[in-house]
Amino acid sequence: MSITVVLQQMVIIFILIGIGMILYRRKMLSEEGSKQISGLIINVTNPALLICSALDDGPKASLGDLGIALAAYAAIFAILIAVAFLLPYVLRVPKNLHYAYQMLTVFGNVGFIGIPLASAVLGSESLIFVSIFNLLFNLLIYTFGVSLLQRAAAGQIGEDRALPAEQARQDMTGSASHASGRLQKLVNAGTISAAVTILFYLGNFHVPVIISSTLTYAGRATTLLSMLVLGVSVAQMAPKDIFSHPKLYAFTVLRQVLVPIGCVLLMRMFIHNSLILNTMLLMVAVPAANMPLMLAKQMDMETDSISQGIILTTVLSLVTVPLACLFLVP
Repeated sequence: MSITVVLQQMVIIFILIGIGMILYRRKMLSEEGSKQISGLIINVTNPALLICSALDDGPKASLGDLGIALAAYAAIFAILIAVAFLLPYVLRVPKNLHYAYQMLTVFGNVGFIGIPLASAVLGSESLIFVSIFNLLFNLLIYTFGVSLLQRAAAGQIGEDRALPAEQARQDMTGSASHASGRLQKLVNAGTISAAVTILFYLGNFHVPVIISSTLTYAGRATTLLSMLVLGVSVAQMAPKDIFSHPKLYAFTVLRQVLVPIGCVLLMRMFIHNSLILNTMLLMVAVPAANMPLMLAKQMDMETDSISQGIILTTVLSLVTVPLACLFLVP
Protein backbone atom coordinates (compact mmCIF):
# COMPACT_ATOMS: atom_id res chain seq x y z
CA MET A 1 0.00 0.00 0.00
CA SER A 2 1.35 3.39 -1.01
CA ILE A 3 0.81 6.32 1.36
CA THR A 4 0.99 8.50 -1.76
CA VAL A 5 -2.33 7.04 -2.97
CA VAL A 6 -4.00 8.04 0.29
CA LEU A 7 -2.55 11.55 0.17
CA GLN A 8 -3.70 12.01 -3.44
CA GLN A 9 -7.29 11.21 -2.48
CA MET A 10 -7.17 13.76 0.34
CA VAL A 11 -5.73 16.47 -1.91
CA ILE A 12 -8.59 15.92 -4.38
CA ILE A 13 -11.09 16.44 -1.55
CA PHE A 14 -9.42 19.73 -0.55
CA ILE A 15 -9.47 21.00 -4.13
CA LEU A 16 -13.23 20.38 -4.35
CA ILE A 17 -13.81 22.14 -1.02
CA GLY A 18 -11.80 25.09 -2.37
CA ILE A 19 -14.08 25.26 -5.41
CA GLY A 20 -17.08 25.52 -3.08
CA MET A 21 -15.40 28.35 -1.18
CA ILE A 22 -14.67 30.25 -4.41
CA LEU A 23 -18.23 29.82 -5.68
CA TYR A 24 -19.66 31.17 -2.42
CA ARG A 25 -17.31 34.16 -2.22
CA ARG A 26 -18.06 35.08 -5.83
CA LYS A 27 -21.78 34.83 -5.03
CA MET A 28 -22.26 31.97 -7.49
CA LEU A 29 -23.54 29.72 -4.68
CA SER A 30 -25.58 30.99 -1.73
CA GLU A 31 -26.39 29.63 1.71
CA GLU A 32 -29.91 28.85 0.52
CA GLY A 33 -28.48 27.07 -2.51
CA SER A 34 -26.25 25.06 -0.18
CA LYS A 35 -29.32 23.90 1.77
CA GLN A 36 -31.05 22.88 -1.45
CA ILE A 37 -27.99 20.95 -2.59
CA SER A 38 -27.94 19.21 0.80
CA GLY A 39 -31.49 17.99 0.21
CA LEU A 40 -30.53 16.81 -3.28
CA ILE A 41 -27.62 14.79 -1.90
CA ILE A 42 -29.64 13.21 0.91
CA ASN A 43 -32.63 12.25 -1.23
CA VAL A 44 -31.16 11.60 -4.71
CA THR A 45 -27.43 11.33 -5.28
CA ASN A 46 -26.40 9.51 -2.09
CA PRO A 47 -29.04 6.76 -2.55
CA ALA A 48 -27.99 6.43 -6.20
CA LEU A 49 -24.34 6.03 -5.17
CA LEU A 50 -25.27 3.30 -2.72
CA ILE A 51 -27.39 1.33 -5.18
CA CYS A 52 -24.69 1.54 -7.85
CA SER A 53 -22.34 -0.44 -5.61
CA ALA A 54 -24.61 -3.48 -5.94
CA LEU A 55 -24.75 -3.41 -9.75
CA ASP A 56 -21.09 -4.28 -10.44
CA ASP A 57 -20.51 -7.46 -12.43
CA GLY A 58 -17.27 -8.28 -10.62
CA PRO A 59 -16.62 -11.35 -8.45
CA LYS A 60 -18.99 -11.84 -5.56
CA ALA A 61 -17.97 -12.38 -1.96
CA SER A 62 -19.30 -15.50 -0.26
CA LEU A 63 -22.38 -15.30 1.94
CA GLY A 64 -20.22 -16.35 4.87
CA ASP A 65 -17.84 -13.43 4.37
CA LEU A 66 -20.76 -11.06 3.97
CA GLY A 67 -22.29 -12.30 7.20
CA ILE A 68 -18.99 -11.93 9.06
CA ALA A 69 -18.54 -8.41 7.69
CA LEU A 70 -22.09 -7.42 8.63
CA ALA A 71 -21.71 -8.68 12.19
CA ALA A 72 -18.25 -7.12 12.60
CA TYR A 73 -19.27 -3.73 11.22
CA ALA A 74 -22.43 -3.69 13.33
CA ALA A 75 -20.22 -4.30 16.37
CA ILE A 76 -17.95 -1.46 15.27
CA PHE A 77 -20.89 0.95 15.07
CA ALA A 78 -21.98 -0.17 18.54
CA ILE A 79 -18.47 0.63 19.79
CA LEU A 80 -18.54 4.03 18.05
CA ILE A 81 -21.90 4.88 19.65
CA ALA A 82 -20.51 3.97 23.08
CA VAL A 83 -17.39 6.06 22.42
CA ALA A 84 -19.60 8.92 21.18
CA PHE A 85 -21.35 9.21 24.53
CA LEU A 86 -18.08 8.91 26.43
CA LEU A 87 -15.80 11.32 24.54
CA PRO A 88 -17.71 14.56 25.31
CA TYR A 89 -17.27 13.86 29.03
CA VAL A 90 -13.60 12.90 28.62
CA LEU A 91 -12.95 16.11 26.66
CA ARG A 92 -15.21 18.19 28.95
CA VAL A 93 -17.30 19.47 26.07
CA PRO A 94 -20.16 21.85 27.01
CA LYS A 95 -23.47 20.00 27.34
CA ASN A 96 -25.12 21.90 24.49
CA LEU A 97 -22.40 20.68 22.09
CA HIS A 98 -22.51 16.99 23.03
CA TYR A 99 -24.70 16.20 20.03
CA ALA A 100 -22.11 17.64 17.62
CA TYR A 101 -19.27 15.50 18.99
CA GLN A 102 -21.55 12.46 19.08
CA MET A 103 -22.48 12.88 15.41
CA LEU A 104 -18.84 13.47 14.46
CA THR A 105 -17.83 10.31 16.30
CA VAL A 106 -20.38 7.87 14.92
CA PHE A 107 -20.61 9.06 11.33
CA GLY A 108 -17.41 9.03 9.30
CA ASN A 109 -17.24 9.97 5.63
CA VAL A 110 -17.53 6.34 4.50
CA GLY A 111 -19.34 7.20 1.28
CA PHE A 112 -17.88 10.34 -0.22
CA ILE A 113 -14.30 9.67 0.90
CA GLY A 114 -14.42 6.02 1.92
CA ILE A 115 -15.47 4.57 -1.43
CA PRO A 116 -12.75 6.14 -3.61
CA LEU A 117 -10.16 5.71 -0.84
CA ALA A 118 -10.87 2.00 -0.39
CA SER A 119 -10.92 1.44 -4.14
CA ALA A 120 -7.53 3.11 -4.55
CA VAL A 121 -5.85 1.57 -1.50
CA LEU A 122 -7.45 -1.90 -1.28
CA GLY A 123 -8.80 -2.47 -4.79
CA SER A 124 -12.31 -2.84 -6.21
CA GLU A 125 -12.86 -6.17 -4.42
CA SER A 126 -13.16 -4.22 -1.16
CA LEU A 127 -16.18 -2.24 -2.35
CA ILE A 128 -18.75 -4.84 -1.36
CA PHE A 129 -17.53 -4.55 2.24
CA VAL A 130 -17.55 -0.76 1.90
CA SER A 131 -21.15 -1.10 0.74
CA ILE A 132 -22.08 -3.06 3.86
CA PHE A 133 -20.52 -0.34 6.01
CA ASN A 134 -22.48 2.24 4.01
CA LEU A 135 -25.70 0.30 4.50
CA LEU A 136 -25.28 0.37 8.25
CA PHE A 137 -24.29 4.04 8.07
CA ASN A 138 -27.49 4.92 6.20
CA LEU A 139 -29.69 2.92 8.52
CA LEU A 140 -28.15 4.67 11.53
CA ILE A 141 -27.98 8.22 10.13
CA TYR A 142 -31.70 8.25 9.33
CA THR A 143 -32.72 6.68 12.65
CA PHE A 144 -30.23 7.23 15.48
CA GLY A 145 -28.73 10.32 13.82
CA VAL A 146 -32.02 12.05 13.05
CA SER A 147 -33.35 11.25 16.52
CA LEU A 148 -30.22 12.69 18.14
CA LEU A 149 -30.43 15.88 16.06
CA GLN A 150 -34.14 16.31 16.79
CA ARG A 151 -33.54 16.12 20.53
CA ALA A 152 -30.70 18.64 20.22
CA ALA A 153 -32.82 20.92 18.03
CA ALA A 154 -35.58 20.87 20.63
CA GLY A 155 -33.10 22.28 23.11
CA GLN A 156 -31.78 24.91 20.68
CA ILE A 157 -34.89 26.41 19.17
CA GLY A 158 -37.85 25.11 21.11
CA GLU A 159 -40.11 22.12 20.73
CA ASP A 160 -42.44 23.65 18.15
CA ARG A 161 -39.70 24.46 15.65
CA ALA A 162 -37.44 21.47 16.37
CA LEU A 163 -40.01 18.77 15.65
CA PRO A 164 -42.12 18.53 12.53
CA ALA A 165 -45.87 19.08 12.70
CA GLU A 166 -46.46 15.36 12.26
CA GLN A 167 -44.49 14.60 15.41
CA ALA A 168 -46.39 17.23 17.36
CA ARG A 169 -49.69 15.60 16.33
CA GLN A 170 -48.32 12.22 17.39
CA ASP A 171 -47.64 13.54 20.89
CA MET A 172 -51.34 14.42 21.21
CA THR A 173 -52.82 11.23 19.77
CA GLY A 174 -51.26 8.72 22.14
CA SER A 175 -48.69 5.97 22.17
CA ALA A 176 -50.14 3.97 19.25
CA SER A 177 -49.89 6.96 16.93
CA HIS A 178 -46.40 7.71 18.26
CA ALA A 179 -45.25 4.18 17.43
CA SER A 180 -46.71 4.52 13.94
CA GLY A 181 -44.79 7.77 13.46
CA ARG A 182 -41.56 6.04 14.51
CA LEU A 183 -42.07 3.39 11.84
CA GLN A 184 -42.79 6.03 9.21
CA LYS A 185 -39.45 7.73 9.95
CA LEU A 186 -37.65 4.52 9.00
CA VAL A 187 -39.10 4.70 5.48
CA ASN A 188 -36.88 7.27 3.80
CA ALA A 189 -34.42 7.60 0.95
CA GLY A 190 -31.53 6.21 2.99
CA THR A 191 -33.19 3.06 4.34
CA ILE A 192 -35.02 2.31 1.08
CA SER A 193 -31.80 2.58 -0.94
CA ALA A 194 -30.02 0.38 1.65
CA ALA A 195 -32.70 -2.31 1.34
CA VAL A 196 -32.62 -2.14 -2.46
CA THR A 197 -28.83 -2.45 -2.45
CA ILE A 198 -28.96 -5.61 -0.31
CA LEU A 199 -31.68 -7.07 -2.52
CA PHE A 200 -29.80 -6.33 -5.75
CA TYR A 201 -26.52 -7.76 -4.49
CA LEU A 202 -27.91 -10.96 -2.99
CA GLY A 203 -30.26 -11.53 -5.92
CA ASN A 204 -27.59 -10.70 -8.51
CA PHE A 205 -30.25 -8.74 -10.40
CA HIS A 206 -29.51 -6.97 -13.65
CA VAL A 207 -31.21 -3.72 -14.58
CA PRO A 208 -31.50 -2.08 -18.00
CA VAL A 209 -28.46 -0.06 -19.02
CA ILE A 210 -30.51 3.13 -19.15
CA ILE A 211 -31.36 2.75 -15.44
CA SER A 212 -27.88 1.73 -14.29
CA SER A 213 -26.32 4.59 -16.28
CA THR A 214 -28.76 7.08 -14.79
CA LEU A 215 -27.92 5.88 -11.28
CA THR A 216 -24.21 6.04 -12.06
CA TYR A 217 -24.37 9.62 -13.33
CA ALA A 218 -26.42 10.69 -10.29
CA GLY A 219 -24.14 8.89 -7.84
CA ARG A 220 -20.99 10.41 -9.32
CA ALA A 221 -22.31 13.86 -8.47
CA THR A 222 -22.33 13.08 -4.74
CA THR A 223 -18.68 13.79 -3.97
CA LEU A 224 -18.57 17.10 -5.82
CA LEU A 225 -21.88 18.36 -4.42
CA SER A 226 -21.08 17.35 -0.84
CA MET A 227 -17.70 19.07 -0.99
CA LEU A 228 -19.33 22.22 -2.41
CA VAL A 229 -21.66 22.27 0.61
CA LEU A 230 -18.69 21.91 2.92
CA GLY A 231 -16.84 24.62 0.98
CA VAL A 232 -19.72 27.04 1.61
CA SER A 233 -19.48 26.30 5.33
CA VAL A 234 -15.71 26.86 5.29
CA ALA A 235 -16.09 30.16 3.43
CA GLN A 236 -18.44 31.44 6.11
CA MET A 237 -15.87 30.91 8.87
CA ALA A 238 -12.73 32.75 9.83
CA PRO A 239 -9.67 30.49 10.11
CA LYS A 240 -9.53 31.12 13.86
CA ASP A 241 -13.06 29.70 14.19
CA ILE A 242 -11.85 26.44 12.66
CA PHE A 243 -8.36 25.99 14.03
CA SER A 244 -8.58 27.52 17.52
CA HIS A 245 -10.41 24.71 19.32
CA PRO A 246 -8.02 22.49 21.35
CA LYS A 247 -10.82 20.05 22.16
CA LEU A 248 -11.29 19.31 18.45
CA TYR A 249 -7.59 18.53 18.03
CA ALA A 250 -7.74 16.09 20.95
CA PHE A 251 -10.96 14.65 19.56
CA THR A 252 -9.37 14.10 16.14
CA VAL A 253 -6.40 12.22 17.58
CA LEU A 254 -8.66 10.00 19.68
CA ARG A 255 -11.32 9.41 17.03
CA GLN A 256 -9.21 9.09 13.87
CA VAL A 257 -6.05 7.45 15.18
CA LEU A 258 -6.57 5.61 18.46
CA VAL A 259 -10.13 4.39 17.84
CA PRO A 260 -9.50 2.81 14.39
CA ILE A 261 -6.25 1.20 15.58
CA GLY A 262 -8.00 -0.13 18.68
CA CYS A 263 -10.88 -1.49 16.59
CA VAL A 264 -8.64 -3.38 14.18
CA LEU A 265 -6.52 -4.83 17.02
CA LEU A 266 -9.71 -5.99 18.75
CA MET A 267 -11.31 -7.50 15.65
CA ARG A 268 -8.12 -9.32 14.66
CA MET A 269 -8.79 -11.67 17.57
CA PHE A 270 -12.04 -12.81 15.96
CA ILE A 271 -11.68 -12.24 12.19
CA HIS A 272 -8.98 -13.61 9.90
CA ASN A 273 -10.11 -12.12 6.58
CA SER A 274 -7.62 -9.31 5.98
CA LEU A 275 -9.83 -7.54 3.42
CA ILE A 276 -12.72 -7.30 5.90
CA LEU A 277 -10.34 -5.98 8.56
CA ASN A 278 -8.56 -3.49 6.30
CA THR A 279 -11.84 -2.16 4.91
CA MET A 280 -13.05 -1.69 8.47
CA LEU A 281 -9.86 0.17 9.42
CA LEU A 282 -10.21 2.63 6.53
CA MET A 283 -13.91 3.22 7.15
CA VAL A 284 -13.29 4.03 10.82
CA ALA A 285 -10.25 6.20 10.04
CA VAL A 286 -11.92 8.53 7.48
CA PRO A 287 -12.78 12.08 8.61
CA ALA A 288 -16.22 13.10 9.81
CA ALA A 289 -19.09 12.81 7.36
CA ASN A 290 -21.00 15.67 5.76
CA MET A 291 -24.42 14.10 6.27
CA PRO A 292 -24.83 15.36 9.88
CA LEU A 293 -24.12 18.88 8.59
CA MET A 294 -26.70 18.54 5.81
CA LEU A 295 -29.36 17.15 8.16
CA ALA A 296 -28.66 19.92 10.68
CA LYS A 297 -29.00 22.53 7.94
CA GLN A 298 -32.37 21.11 6.93
CA MET A 299 -33.51 21.40 10.57
CA ASP A 300 -32.27 25.03 10.73
CA MET A 301 -29.93 24.15 13.60
CA GLU A 302 -26.70 25.81 14.67
CA THR A 303 -24.10 24.09 12.48
CA ASP A 304 -20.83 25.85 13.35
CA SER A 305 -19.64 23.14 15.72
CA ILE A 306 -20.34 20.34 13.25
CA SER A 307 -18.79 22.30 10.38
CA GLN A 308 -15.65 23.03 12.42
CA GLY A 309 -15.34 19.35 13.31
CA ILE A 310 -15.80 18.19 9.72
CA ILE A 311 -13.31 20.71 8.37
CA LEU A 312 -10.64 20.09 10.99
CA THR A 313 -10.91 16.28 10.84
CA THR A 314 -10.72 16.48 7.04
CA VAL A 315 -7.65 18.71 7.10
CA LEU A 316 -5.89 16.58 9.71
CA SER A 317 -6.82 13.40 7.81
CA LEU A 318 -3.83 14.16 5.60
CA VAL A 319 -1.84 12.89 8.59
CA THR A 320 -4.26 10.68 10.54
CA VAL A 321 -5.38 8.41 7.68
CA PRO A 322 -1.82 7.51 6.62
CA LEU A 323 -0.98 6.87 10.29
CA ALA A 324 -3.95 4.51 10.62
CA CYS A 325 -2.97 2.80 7.36
CA LEU A 326 0.29 1.73 8.98
CA PHE A 327 -1.83 -0.82 10.86
CA LEU A 328 -3.36 -2.43 7.77
CA VAL A 329 -3.33 -6.21 8.08
CA PRO A 330 -0.92 -7.86 5.58
